[in-house]
Amino acid sequence: MQHSTVKTHTLRLVLFAFCILPIALLGGACAKARAESAPDGPPLQIPLPPEHVLVPVEPPAETASAPDPEPPPPPAAAVPRTPAARPAAPAKPQPTPPVAVAPPAPPSEPRELTAPSQASGANERSVRDLLTRAARDLKSVDYMRLSTDSRAQYEQSKRFSEQAEQALKERNLIFAATLADKAATLAAELLGK
Repeated sequence: MQHSTVKTHTLRLVLFAFCILPIALLGGACAKARAESAPDGPPLQIPLPPEHVLVPVEPPAETASAPDPEPPPPPAAAVPRTPAARPAAPAKPQPTPPVAVAPPAPPSEPRELTAPSQASGANERSVRDLLTRAARDLKSVDYMRLSTDSRAQYEQSKRFSEQAEQALKERNLIFAATLADKAATLAAELLGK
C-alpha cells in the first residue's frame, strides 16, 4: 500500500506543478512592461507672442476742395396775413458752384493693337466648333422629358454657351475655350440620357 500512496502523492505533485506553471506563465504575460526613465529636463517655456506694430493711418490728401457754400439768408420776419395781401414770393435758392473734378489719370502704358495671328484664328474656330456642337446637341434634347436636375444642366449648358460668345467678342480666347468645352460636355451628357 505504501507504493500506491507514494504513487498518488507523486501524481498530485505533478498535477499541481502542471496547474501552477501555466498560471505563472500567463500572469507574467499580462504584466505591462514600463520603461523607467528620468525626464530630460525642465518643461519648455512658451515664448511670448510678438508685439503688434500698428502703422498710423494718414487721411487721404484732398485733391480739390470745394468752397463751403454760404449759409442761406435768415428768414424774413413774419408779416401778419391779411386776406387782401398776397403771400410773399419764396426766395430762390442760390445755385452752388460746380465742384472741380480731377481729370482721369492717363493709362499707365498704351496698349498696342495687333492683327490676330493664325493661331488665335484657329483657336477661335475650335471654340466656334465646340459651341456649334453644343447647340446641335441641345436642340436634339427634348426639354420637357428632362428631370429637374437635367433641366438645370440644360440651362447651365446654355449659359456657358452665352458666356463663351461674350468672351469671344472680348477676344478672351482662353476663357471662351474653357466655357465652350463645358457647354459641349454638358450638352453631350444630356444627349446620352
